[in-house]
Amino acid sequence: MRTVERAQFRLGQLRIEDIKLDVKSRDDIPALLRGLQHIYKNEKTRAELFALLDEHICPGTDRSVGRPGMEMWKILVLGILKQGLGCDFDRLHELANQHKTVRQMMGHSDFVDDTYYEYQTVIDNISLLTPELLAEVQKLVVKTGHEVAKKNPGAPLRGRCDSFVVETDVHYPTDLNLLWDAMRCLIRETGKVARKFEVGGWRQSQQLSRKVHKLFNKVRGRRKRQEKDVRAYLRYCSPLVDRAERAISELREKGALQKNIEGIECFIRHARRQIDQVERRLLRGETIPQEEKVFSIFEEHTRWIQKGKAGVPVELGVPVCVVEDQYQFILDHKILWEGGDTDIAVSVIRDAQEKYPELRACSFDRGFHSPSNRSELDGMLDLNALPKKGKLNRVEREREEAEDFKSARQQHPAVESAINNLEQRGLDRVRTCGADGFSRTVALSILALNLHRVGLLLQRQERQRLRRAA
Repeated sequence: MRTVERAQFRLGQLRIEDIKLDVKSRDDIPALLRGLQHIYKNEKTRAELFALLDEHICPGTDRSVGRPGMEMWKILVLGILKQGLGCDFDRLHELANQHKTVRQMMGHSDFVDDTYYEYQTVIDNISLLTPELLAEVQKLVVKTGHEVAKKNPGAPLRGRCDSFVVETDVHYPTDLNLLWDAMRCLIRETGKVARKFEVGGWRQSQQLSRKVHKLFNKVRGRRKRQEKDVRAYLRYCSPLVDRAERAISELREKGALQKNIEGIECFIRHARRQIDQVERRLLRGETIPQEEKVFSIFEEHTRWIQKGKAGVPVELGVPVCVVEDQYQFILDHKILWEGGDTDIAVSVIRDAQEKYPELRACSFDRGFHSPSNRSELDGMLDLNALPKKGKLNRVEREREEAEDFKSARQQHPAVESAINNLEQRGLDRVRTCGADGFSRTVALSILALNLHRVGLLLQRQERQRLRRAA
């Protein structure tokens, strides 16, 4: 049984509208809570938000039966705090149980209410926030933020579009250490399930893992690596993979869970691929095509990105493209699971205009330019500040020297501030597992950034009122 918000007030509980927040504080917590409080205070906005939470969190379940679950409002508050502060679950767990104002925002009273949240409870509930839900809440927050920023209804929006690499939590990949990752996980998982169902051949799984690690240590460095050591490494790994494949049929017969078998099959697939690539590269002298490579067996969505930045030869992660408006709100974002800036320049603006038809101008970097992008964006925007790569002819020079084009290009570097702000809010390195976790973290960070912006604007306005009153 899960509700959006507890209907019955408890002794000592403050209404969320009445919570006092320090407008002079420079910490992020009061600004984030102020943004959440403003969303909650508006009855129409709150009703829309609660309808979205009810629709997207655990859809299709009967709300009237079962054990009580964490209220959806509390889940949203904790999710916003985690990404808004760029903290880990350890700090969030402490805030949820010990921080007075955070607990008030979650609907707890100052006394009597001794509700305690377990660490795993916090993790499990935040994972219920889906990217689709967060995208809908994002539109709600941006609409409210424009009202706070005193944007005139129907006034055009001017965007700034740029992309940056969000790193995944992976180590530097080589075919040799990826083979070691696959083998140690394969031995561990197969040994654990085989012992449970009494399948022979895996009693000494720890010793098998130590032997593989010893052979890996002999080939991991370039200077001392010898061909015979590489052959020995592969000769030992290949039979173990064959043994794991034979064990799968026995495990199926004895009733092992399908998810355990699928996990073993996944590591077998990774090990087979890495054995093949190590043999081709180090023993046959072949060059492995980029499209055949995997840069992490745990985060398979990780890409190898070379943007040519000074001091950053390579980045391991996934590019994310964002569109920011002149009020410093992120209007939309797109995750580049494949392709580059030129592949998504048109689609990211098209998606942003579907949500915000007032978006009539946007600036870009040269990396987004292609002739087709230029012509399509010209038809979509009143001002398309997309500079051309390479040498300009007379017409193109006149276009880029126009006052409105130059003004848009001069304001474009401000998007780097938004990117840095996102990196401070958990997008420097995403530690959530899987592509779904990556998408959720990116969407939650952008939502937290926009709510933080709303809170800062409200704090600034309140400080101005206090100064005028003094």
